[in-house]
Amino acid sequence: MILLAAAAGAFSPFCSCGVVPIIAALLAAGMPLGPVMAFWLASPVMDPEMFVLTAAAIGPGFALAKAAAAFAVGLAGGAVAHNLVRVGRLEGVLRPGIGGCGSGCGLKTATATLRWAIWREPERMRVLYREAWQAAFFLGKWLLLAFAIESLMAAYLPPDLVASVLGDDSSFAIPLAAAVGVPAYLNGYAAIPVVAELMRLGMAPGAAMTFMVAGGITSIPAAAAVLAVVRLPVFAVYVAMALVGALAAGYAYQFVA
Repeated sequence: MILLAAAAGAFSPFCSCGVVPIIAALLAAGMPLGPVMAFWLASPVMDPEMFVLTAAAIGPGFALAKAAAAFAVGLAGGAVAHNLVRVGRLEGVLRPGIGGCGSGCGLKTATATLRWAIWREPERMRVLYREAWQAAFFLGKWLLLAFAIESLMAAYLPPDLVASVLGDDSSFAIPLAAAVGVPAYLNGYAAIPVVAELMRLGMAPGAAMTFMVAGGITSIPAAAAVLAVVRLPVFAVYVAMALVGALAAGYAYQFVA
């Protein structure tokens, strides 16, 4: 399950914020944390459209390495989460009150059949509208302030300063890229031309990989939403795997580039 989830995540078109409602629903439905963590970590890093754009703007080698990093980080994160659950270190994944199944609980029985045409059933449509509103309000209240903070970071962080600090001559380029990438909100598609230009200005290849992997997996908005969904130990594993995975991907790519 972890292997398949990491592979599916590496090619699914979800950002670090957009994947949060999906993983909350999967956990609430009873899926084990290991596969969910694998999908959770791999999904925001790469998707088919992003692969094509990255290959065109930065290079096919970078795009392939980023796709491999997405799969590897997801696989490692899923394995770590699975083993922590197995030894009893992670229990009670979701926060209290998260994941109520409402009137759709009947679909979990073995004899139930899926009924896709929910628009023909007023009661189920009312559940859909209610859950959609709750999800929008839930994410919006946590992300509004975070997006405002991140917009200020984007406006007042000079690209030339980033390039000078994260260049090939800096021994701290990759750790700094991880430190900036983990909290920074940067859309995966918007990051491509920015990173391409920074690399042209002298940003180290490994630092670029670290920044794109770390920024893809998590950010202040995504972290705020995740923290509101899962308990603190699960959140800590999520952030730690994002950081360690991004560092490993950066150093590996720096070595082979």
